[in-house]
This record gives sequence, C-alpha cells and structure tokens, in this order.
Amino acid sequence: MNTTTMNRITRNTRLAAALVCAAAGTLAGSAHAAGEARNVIFFLGDGMGPVTVTAARIYKGEKQLAAQPGSLVSPERANLVMQSLPYAARVKTFSLDGQTTDSAPSMAAYMTGVKMRNEVISMSSDTTAVDGTGKQYINGEDTTCPPTNGKAVDTLLELAKAKGRSVGAVSTTRVGHATPATTYSHICNRNGYNTIAEQSVPGHANYNPKLLDGVDVLLGGGQRNYLPVATNPGSKRTDGVDLVAAMKAKGYTYVDTGTKLKAIDTAATGKLLGLFSQSEMAYELDRVKQSLDQPSLSEMTEKALGVLSKNDKGFFLMVEGGRIDHALHGTNAKRALEDTLAFDTAIQTALDFMNKKDPGLKNTLVVVTADHDHAIAFNGYPKIGNPILGKVNGYADGKLAKAADGNPYTTLVFGNGGRPNATGSSQVNAEDGNKPWIAPARAASRDDQTAMDTTDDNFLQEVGINLGSPGAETHGGGDVMLFAGGAGSKIFKGTMENIKVFNKVKEAAGL
Repeated sequence: MNTTTMNRITRNTRLAAALVCAAAGTLAGSAHAAGEARNVIFFLGDGMGPVTVTAARIYKGEKQLAAQPGSLVSPERANLVMQSLPYAARVKTFSLDGQTTDSAPSMAAYMTGVKMRNEVISMSSDTTAVDGTGKQYINGEDTTCPPTNGKAVDTLLELAKAKGRSVGAVSTTRVGHATPATTYSHICNRNGYNTIAEQSVPGHANYNPKLLDGVDVLLGGGQRNYLPVATNPGSKRTDGVDLVAAMKAKGYTYVDTGTKLKAIDTAATGKLLGLFSQSEMAYELDRVKQSLDQPSLSEMTEKALGVLSKNDKGFFLMVEGGRIDHALHGTNAKRALEDTLAFDTAIQTALDFMNKKDPGLKNTLVVVTADHDHAIAFNGYPKIGNPILGKVNGYADGKLAKAADGNPYTTLVFGNGGRPNATGSSQVNAEDGNKPWIAPARAASRDDQTAMDTTDDNFLQEVGINLGSPGAETHGGGDVMLFAGGAGSKIFKGTMENIKVFNKVKEAAGL
C-alpha cells in the first residue's frame, strides 16, 4: 500500500470518527430533557402488572361494546389512556433484599433513587424494618425505629417543594399507606401509620421539616390515624391528639366526604386535606354500586390539580390507584379491573385539565407506571371476544375448554392466593354487605366451575398454591410497564431499574 492510499484511509477514518461523534452528540441532545417540566404528575397503579393492564384494556372494550355495539371490531382492540402516551419503557422492580418487592421500597425507589429493603420508606440503604430478632419496629401503629437506624433520603416531592413548587399526594388507600407515604415521609417500617401521619402535620414534634410549610394537597383515606378516639371510636391513635385540628390550625381546609370535596373552590383554597374513610377508601365497584359518599380518583385528581396548578413555579403531584393491589391480593379480578379503569379515567382527567392550562403539555410531564406485578396469569387459548372474566372458550372450535380433569377453567388465574376456610370472616366480603365469596376450592381435585358465574362481583379466581385466606396472594417479581408523555418524556424508553426512573424525572423537572 502506497503513502497516498494510507493518507487517504487515515483521513477517511478520522472523518468517520468525527461523524460518529457528531451523531452521538445529536442523539444525546435529542434525548436531553433537563428542566423542561415545571409540572410533574406521577401516576402509580399499585400492583398493576402487564397482565392486569392487558385484561383491563379488554374489559374496557367489553364495556364499550355493551354501550356502543359495533364501535369496536372486538374488545381486544380497545385503548387505555395510559397506552396513548407516546413513550414507553419496562422497569425492573426488585428491592435491596427481595427478588419480589414490597410496595414501600419499590415506590421509594421511584421517589428517591435509592434501593432499600422491603417495608422501608424513603430511607438509606442500610435501614432495616426489623430488629436483630426479626421483630418489626412497630408498636400497634406507632414506630419504634431507633434513631440510628438509617437516614432519610430526599424525595421528588421534597425536591420540588424546595424549588418553591406546590406538592400533593392522592390515593385510594389511606394517605399513610406505603405509596403516598414514600413521597413525604421517612420511616424504617411502613406499618407505623400514626407516625407517618404525624410527619405530615406542620408543627408536630415528628413533622418532616423538608416539607417546609407542608404538603399542599393530601387526599385519600386514613381518618383513624389522624383523629383521636374521643371523636373517632375507630381511631388507632394512642395519644389522644387530633391531627386534623392541628392541620386546620395551620391553614388547611378539611373535607371528609365526596360531597364536601365537590363543593371546594380551588381558587380560594391554599391547602387541602381530605380523609374520606377510616382506612382504605372503597373499591370503585363498591363506591358506585353502594352510592357511597366518597370521591372517585378522578374527582380527587381534578381538585388536587385545581389547587396545585395555581403556582406559576410549577407543582409535583403523585396519584395512586392503590386498591388495584388489594383486589389482586384477594384474587378478585373484577374489582382489580374496575379500579384499573378508574385509574385510567383519572389519567384522562389530568390530561384534559392540564391541556387547558398548558396546551400540548409543553411544561408538564406525565408518568404512569406500577410499583410491582402480581401472581396473576392470562390463561389458555381463548377465542377473540371471549369475556375476560369468563371461562375459556377455545379459538379453534369456540367450545368450553377443559382441563385434564374434565373441568373448565377461567382466562384469569393466580399462581397463588387464599381461599375461604372454616372461619366465618374468610367466607364473606365485608366490603360488600358480607356477601359470600364464590371461590373454587384448592384441594386434591378442582371444583367444577361450569355452573359458577365467574363474572360475579365476588368471584375469586382459581389459585395454584393455597397460601391461606382471601388476601394472601403475593406480589410478582416481573418487570412492569411505564408510559410517559409531555415535557421531558422522550427520555423514558428502554429497560431500566426502578431507581433510574427517579433520575429521569429529576432531570426532566430540573430538580
């Protein structure tokens, strides 16, 4: 090879390298999202794994076709609002000590960017939820966490507050439940509900000072951790302190029914506390069928946005569909799907509200994800249009599919869970007028489900491994979906650990 040829090759190599670097810079620039989003709305469907999302989409399609025959070719072709967001990713959910995570460290990973142990809320990685003997650091619903047991780590809500932005948390669980608590609280064991409540009350000895003048909006259940026995016989408080009165003294408007929340004038409200039930709020199915005076997740979301969006500096709002998880623990797929659709409706409410305030979401980031999966499975080879809560009818012949024992089976099943047993309380649904559960037994032989109404409100899907009474089903360790749209959303793609979601939200919001 002569010198001229070698020089030409060298020049071409340098040019190629320069083009690669330039392209890399362009790609990096196109993914850059620093500070685009003054407003962040973080939606968390608790336990809403891929099977739950898929089943909810089909269930929505069934409802749509029932209301508008012919509007879809089949229910499978329905669309969820969350799946209309333009960017998507998959998230690994394992915790520091669990292949399958608990809600506390998985949501805390999103909020803090720190891997922690199961049952720990927004603390450093060295924090433990139990002592050396395995005893939990709680007494009743009060914490017994030693002050030397780990350190608090900053949350997205606290970082937003430090920037002068308004902040809020909304949930269908109690406001001190794991998911909402990770945004504003720091505790070694998630079950210290009284202490978590105290951390939200400005002026209390246990108040979280990083909240400055307080969380601006806090909506959900949990009266028993805020109100004393004197005014609330169902209280879990042991000190007689009225935390609601303390918050009202600090300028909070307090509401405890859906009717009262509807009456709130957000333009005239600076701080809002709403506690609508003793513990968790009702499932959406029961809220509607029993005409309970509790707000929907959409109504709470809209009121929260009405208060928070008045701040020109921006806001951070976390919205949780928390009871999706509880229905899945109970292997009650119908309530899980109803709550998933209510969650999806809340997303639409937020998008509609913010598109009026911020057209095109130029300053607003919307993230939708789950903290973990569940042991639910999509089963068999059902034909197109087969009811998602029904028994499997095969795609080839349309006939009822049978297992090896000759009995039919449902599309949705669970790898594990509980069954009603000899105790009376395990046999009925206390949230639905003590109506009996309809639950195929998990025994040496399977129950024949041919005559069972598997679409009944209180039908419990079949389980592979019996872990006890209803509610015993475990989380699943699979990756979950994430959807994003609006300002800074283009950086949410690929597969990532849950702690990386924190970094991306922080970057997009300029925190």
